[in-house]
Amino acid sequence: MALNNTYDARLVQQETAVGAGVQILLLALLGTAIGMGPAGWLTGLAFAVGTWAVLSRALHRTRPRSFGPANRVTLGRSILVGGVTALVADSFESSPPVTLFVGLTAVALILDGVDGKVARRTGTSTPLGARFDMEVDAFLILVLSVYVSMSLGPWVLLIGAMRYAFVAAARVWPWLNAPLPPSTARKTVAALQGVFLLLAASGLLPHAMEFMVVATALGALVWSFGRDVVWLFRTSRVEDAIPTATELPELVAS
Repeated sequence: MALNNTYDARLVQQETAVGAGVQILLLALLGTAIGMGPAGWLTGLAFAVGTWAVLSRALHRTRPRSFGPANRVTLGRSILVGGVTALVADSFESSPPVTLFVGLTAVALILDGVDGKVARRTGTSTPLGARFDMEVDAFLILVLSVYVSMSLGPWVLLIGAMRYAFVAAARVWPWLNAPLPPSTARKTVAALQGVFLLLAASGLLPHAMEFMVVATALGALVWSFGRDVVWLFRTSRVEDAIPTATELPELVAS
């Protein structure tokens, strides 16, 4: 029997709908457990609807054969991030239980290393899956930086905003969109952002230590982004200096 490798829109869209349903169920559980206020509910629901809409559109555009096991892990992680987002929004009205907040965030951070391994082992790595994973990571860092900024100051928001600032800058300077070479240092710095922000948010460290931990995270992130920007700029200058195929005959004729 031949395998069906065609795009099944109904089955793929069902997975995203189930994800949105589980997200709402998690919000209901959180609301029951801590008496979550309107800000938490509205933010959590907006996250659920937004994730479903963006992911559904991306799936319809790329038309994968199936949703894939790695994307299911990432979707599960995004559900946890939605819960963390709701708790952070609710914290403007009342402080969330630290154990619950740290627990949800810690599981989301741990799962960050799972979806990539699943994709490689099952041979289901796709550009969409990598982008989905990256966006969930970036949004979690943004949410954590918002939470930590309430105790350490608005400068912490630079951590969460840096990736989005880079994306915005790439619209002005297209050379920033060029692919970067693999880098263990870049991956390590990115992974440590969530860990350091969670440490600062946990309340386990003295205030001065929280400041040092987050400042270290920000310094490492500035170094990592700065190094990549310099590499991209130098590469773009080299490429501009190399004659294109249409320019070569003119150079030979001259």
